[in-house]
Amino acid sequence: MERDVRAPSLLRSLLEAYADRPDPRSVAVVGNQPLAPDEQRAKAIDSCDLVFRVNGFVCDERGGRPAVGSRTHVVVFNRALRATKWVFDDYPSRLYLLVEPGRLHWEPEDIPQWWPADLGFVPVSNREVTLPLSEALDLPTQAEGTWATTGTMAAWIARTTFPDAELVLTGFSFIDDPNQTAWEHAAGDSCIVGPEHQIAAEGRLLESWTSTGNTKFLR
Repeated sequence: MERDVRAPSLLRSLLEAYADRPDPRSVAVVGNQPLAPDEQRAKAIDSCDLVFRVNGFVCDERGGRPAVGSRTHVVVFNRALRATKWVFDDYPSRLYLLVEPGRLHWEPEDIPQWWPADLGFVPVSNREVTLPLSEALDLPTQAEGTWATTGTMAAWIARTTFPDAELVLTGFSFIDDPNQTAWEHAAGDSCIVGPEHQIAAEGRLLESWTSTGNTKFLR
């Protein structure tokens, strides 16, 4: 199901404020799949005007083999975040977006005690982002505890906020493996695929964008 859902102007203004340029022409969203070194992939990510990373992400280390680049403008996270050393690096220069679809059902609004006291974040609207994405995925989010992964939410925000920009997606394992029941993270940890997620539907949605001409998926 294709929709032209424009993100709220306030969110767009915030994203543009952190991008390299107003009305960014290129946007990257980096998921947390472990990826082999690839200099061209890293360059493609770091050359974008706006780079999203998700939850406990990793960045390339200086002097190491390039794989996923190092530039980060926006961090999209949830309350189950397992922070890596890269999450709060240079945090005054980044926008932190908290997705909280579980607030529609059972999730409390508590923030972890280890969250930096001087770091603000912006809650992502369930009405304006989560539910339109769930509709595109055909998920009954309002009636049942099912919703998109944080990575797909980041990709949706990027695609719907800047529909004319070139979008680079990478690190989304469920595009190639939609039936997995557990996954590894780039930071070295692993977990089950939460029962609230329907990753096959998410993979189909993201892959469908690659046929529009301005979205590419880098493996």
